[in-house]
Amino acid sequence: MHNPRCRFLIIFIQLVSIISFCHYVIGIRGEDNNTSVVKVDVGIILDLETEVGKVMHISILLALADYHPNTSRGAIRIVPHIRDSKKDDVEAASAAIYLLKDVQVQAIFGPQMSTQTDFVIDLGNRVKVPIISPATSPLLTVKENPFFIRGALPSSSQTKAIAAIVKNYNWREVVVIYEETPYGTGILPYLTDAFLEISTLVSYRGGISPSANDDQILRELYKLKTMQTRVFIVHLQENLASRLFLKAKETGMMNSGYAWIITDVLTSLLDLVDTSVIESSMQGVLGVKSYVPRSNELDMFTKRWRKRFREEYPDMDQVELNVFGLWAYDSITLLAEAVGKVGTTAIPKLKKPDTRENLTDLDALGTSEVGSLLIDSMQNTELKPGLSGDFRIVDRELQPSPYQIVNIIGKGEKIVGFWTEKDGISHKLKMNGKTAKTNNKQLGVIIWPGESTSVPRGWEIPTSGKKLRVGVPDNGGPEQFIKVERVPTTQAVIVIGLVPDVFKEVILSLPYAVPYEFIPFPIAHSRTSQYYDDLLHMITSKEYDAVAADVTILASRSEYVDFTLPYSESSISAVVPLRNDDRKNAWIFLKPLKAELWIATGAFFVFIGFVVWVLEHRVNKDFRGPKRKQVGMIFWFSFSTLVFAHKEKITSNLSRFVLIVWVFVVLVLTSSYTASLTSMLTVQQLQPTITDLNDLIKNGEYVGYKKGSFVKDVLTGMKFDSSKLRSYSTLEEYDDALSRGSKNGGVGAIVDELPYLRLFLNTYCRKYIMVGPTYKAAGFGFAFPKGSPLVPDVSRAVLKVIEGETMNNIIQKWLGNETDCPKQDGMATASSLTLDSFKGLFLIVGVSAGSSLLLFFLIFLYHNREILVTDDSIGKKLCAIAKVFDSMRDNSNSTSKKPSEGNESLTATVFAESEASIEMSPNLPLQSPEIGITDGLGESPASEGFSTTEPGTPVHETMSGTIEER
Repeated sequence: MHNPRCRFLIIFIQLVSIISFCHYVIGIRGEDNNTSVVKVDVGIILDLETEVGKVMHISILLALADYHPNTSRGAIRIVPHIRDSKKDDVEAASAAIYLLKDVQVQAIFGPQMSTQTDFVIDLGNRVKVPIISPATSPLLTVKENPFFIRGALPSSSQTKAIAAIVKNYNWREVVVIYEETPYGTGILPYLTDAFLEISTLVSYRGGISPSANDDQILRELYKLKTMQTRVFIVHLQENLASRLFLKAKETGMMNSGYAWIITDVLTSLLDLVDTSVIESSMQGVLGVKSYVPRSNELDMFTKRWRKRFREEYPDMDQVELNVFGLWAYDSITLLAEAVGKVGTTAIPKLKKPDTRENLTDLDALGTSEVGSLLIDSMQNTELKPGLSGDFRIVDRELQPSPYQIVNIIGKGEKIVGFWTEKDGISHKLKMNGKTAKTNNKQLGVIIWPGESTSVPRGWEIPTSGKKLRVGVPDNGGPEQFIKVERVPTTQAVIVIGLVPDVFKEVILSLPYAVPYEFIPFPIAHSRTSQYYDDLLHMITSKEYDAVAADVTILASRSEYVDFTLPYSESSISAVVPLRNDDRKNAWIFLKPLKAELWIATGAFFVFIGFVVWVLEHRVNKDFRGPKRKQVGMIFWFSFSTLVFAHKEKITSNLSRFVLIVWVFVVLVLTSSYTASLTSMLTVQQLQPTITDLNDLIKNGEYVGYKKGSFVKDVLTGMKFDSSKLRSYSTLEEYDDALSRGSKNGGVGAIVDELPYLRLFLNTYCRKYIMVGPTYKAAGFGFAFPKGSPLVPDVSRAVLKVIEGETMNNIIQKWLGNETDCPKQDGMATASSLTLDSFKGLFLIVGVSAGSSLLLFFLIFLYHNREILVTDDSIGKKLCAIAKVFDSMRDNSNSTSKKPSEGNESLTATVFAESEASIEMSPNLPLQSPEIGITDGLGESPASEGFSTTEPGTPVHETMSGTIEER
């Protein structure tokens, strides 16, 4: 055992055994370089002459290096084949054909330029090889290209974020400056749509060619400077954008009042822009870019990336890692994982087409047998977490992430907010799982161009000396509203009136100066009713920048111009002549009561007189006597109650009850009559000839309106015959037409807007009156072009003017003081009293008198029932009843004699005497002897002095006295 040779032999045998075992194990695990390693060729097409291409190049190398150690000991190895497109579309196409034909790659990453990618995508569709491109043009769609996977966010995904910034500051117009390339024009439709959603107008699109020289850029900027809009959206790549901002600084467009917003293609690559350009010409610019959350993995990767970049490009200045490099890293990582899912067996080369002669390079391309598997594996996948955040591919499209909003200050940028499609703008962003939650809805403090902290208004009056051209109507209506005069020597235009005075005050109330000039719009004497519409159309034709006139705001007009808030109320009403003064009428004393009330009152006077006569005839000597006297008493007594002049004593309680009610009615009637007559005689009555516009239609009256006004259309809509409409221009013409009337070539009414009618009534207030109803209108307003940024500010200034004392002073200056005319609010006259107002009183007195009369007859018939039960004819019974009613009742006997004593004998005596009297002297009215019958009602005791005969008077004396009285 201690022999050195034996020991050496044992060690040699052990070493050989170990080597053999290892070789056996390696063979079992398949790690032989010639048979077990699966190589996958992947093409990489980049513009290595650009900084972005070099950034992605380093990221791709690091992604492959990070992937290989994590695989199963080299079972799959991705072999990159990098080609430089050299900023040329043909070079990119040539590189793609070489990779597909000669190398037979299974996938291609790139190119990075949109124009290059378009052709390569077509090749990928033909060969069925996935094309993963970082091109951002929205014109490249994944729906039309089944083998295209977008490995970067399209530029269209940021448009809503930009629109949210514009909306946050209420900017109504923007200018888009874009690069005249497919990459630059591709975003325009999406930007326009995003601004339309927030009602913002893209007033101008300024295209700049990548080959444009400085003079061409200056010309475009000077053109923009002459426009009102001061909000610019810049969609240019870094080199062209640097030149633009240098020239913008030179033209004074980086001063206070301007707002610049740059898209993510520039914001994300801001480190590629020269620092001197940023410090001198880009201060205060806002920008949007994709949000990349910070992480330890990202920090470690950034250090490795910088180190590898220095190794690969030692002669180049250090370039910072950007989001395109992160997207390239995540895309290659997803591709490698997809390759791993396909399998570990050898991936075949492209299937060659059938062999034919004279094949072109495109015809010689084969088709991939695993391309479809790779697409299926990658079209819906997620890399979480990726270096760029949640790198999610859905339907072969990279899904948007939140956007950062940055403010360029000093040499770099400051984060002032975030935007997400779900929550919009926020100052801070808190990531909680997959949901982005906003903290508040405002951005942080922003330093705007010119080192200003005040938010730019978004528009300015151009500084080129151009004034706001304000159109005014020449000879358009009453000169109190607007009148155009010209200086004879210089022909300078002078505009006076209520409207220009209000406009001047409104412009002075704006927080900034607006130079303007009035330009008269000539109105022909034979103008149509649409001449105000013609004046407004001068705005749409860009002849005028605004219109200041007595223009009514209408829905039809608002379709082509924007109106400010109304500076004057406006409604449509009518003016008609006043009737003649009735105070000079000799029969005015009859007007307080309507005819039906006069008739009813007279009828009740007669009725009450009759009722009182019936109740008093048997017990009151004042109501007895000859027939003419009794008829006269009926009328006299009733009408004397008007002045309470009746001297006759009333003995019946029923009569007293009736008179109490009747006197009250008379009191009410006389008081109402007196009040109405007093009003008619002392108060001036403003009674119109017409009270309703419908009466004009019924009577066929002519109607006047202001020439050139929309009132004609309103009248036509109210069913007025167009042949009955007449137009006038001046207040004097109004007066003349109304004075003559419809029958003499004039009109029965003038229908116009309230401001004109009030001016007319202030001048002719004692001849005419306004009648209803009043039809509402929006009022007078100033007109501006559609979407004009002046409209909101001018509207606020209008409110300031009309709420102050200035507006009252202007109205009093031009329209006069309304206190000089009597108020016409109570234009309805003191109308005559009608029967309806007194129905209740007449009902009460009628029921009272009727019930008293009925009660009297019932009692009378009851006490004389013996007459009714006799066998005599009805005629004799009625004569007997009438004779008893006409006889004077003896009140003295009624107090001492019982009603039941001697009724039969008395009745027989009455009938006997009655027959005898009739036979002897049928034409002589007879008085029946006074009998001791009392009804117990309707009489007064003898002690009260109401009896007509003294006690103890013989009956025959009473009868003879009665006969003599008759």
